[in-house]
Amino acid sequence: MRIIKELEYSEKPTSVALGYFDGIHLGHRAVIGNAVGYALKNDLIPTVFTLLQSPRKVLFNEKVEGIITLSEKLHILESMGIEQVYIIDFTEIRNITAEDFISDILKKCFHAEYAVCGFNYHFGKSALGNRTVLKELCHQIGINSESQKQICYDDIPVSSTRIRKCIANGDMISTNAMLGRKYGFYLPVVHGRQLGRTWGTPTLNQHFPNGLVCPKFGVYASEVTVDGKKFCGVTNIGIKPTVGSDEILIETWMPDYNGRDLYNESIDIRFIEHIRGEKKFDSLDELKQEILLNGQQAAKIFAKERR
Repeated sequence: MRIIKELEYSEKPTSVALGYFDGIHLGHRAVIGNAVGYALKNDLIPTVFTLLQSPRKVLFNEKVEGIITLSEKLHILESMGIEQVYIIDFTEIRNITAEDFISDILKKCFHAEYAVCGFNYHFGKSALGNRTVLKELCHQIGINSESQKQICYDDIPVSSTRIRKCIANGDMISTNAMLGRKYGFYLPVVHGRQLGRTWGTPTLNQHFPNGLVCPKFGVYASEVTVDGKKFCGVTNIGIKPTVGSDEILIETWMPDYNGRDLYNESIDIRFIEHIRGEKKFDSLDELKQEILLNGQQAAKIFAKERR
């Protein structure tokens, strides 16, 4: 997959999915899948046009926390069949009119023969372009276009804002349902204090990525992938109030894993369900017993989820 950070010309005609795609949730996946499907039927390059940062952050100085890292976004796009991604700095195109966006970028730069967006997509200076404007302008210069209908979960539209709230509340069941996959991280394993190792509960320690919405502090049942095999995990995210931490850490114990040390390797950890909130224990022994109990709880959740 080609990753393009400037508005350079596409080598071949394209089918383009338009959007910020900050979580690649079910609604985003429908838009992207539409573009890929059209490309396959018409011998076009399946392409995504997205932005390096949220327009709300640039225009209104809002703090917009991400749902996934950029590297994971690109990995998902590639797995969906996208062959090239334009990731453009919003500041470079913020003053381009909707008309010029269609004629100069979609037509001349991307050689787009098809463009698809979400139901609430906006583009062009002052966000004057929407799905209706897209269809009208594309039709004028011979580009087929379509907008994707909104997708609901529990009768409420799926949105990145809604997913952020679920993550912050520790509601991984709803989060995973709206993402269409398990929420989590693929991050390097770093050295910790190794207290768990002395208790027989060694943990994988990972730094929480900057700029992302943080899950509710506490313990989660998780799924950990090592060498292609999936293990039950007990994942704590927080600042470890019993022993103390200066930063947010992700710590995961795999009760059934007896393999090699994984330091400095990147390991994929996916959240299944929240078990309990973060709390401070009166002693390390009390903390140890709670971890063992959480291991039993996580094993039941993991087994049920995999049935």
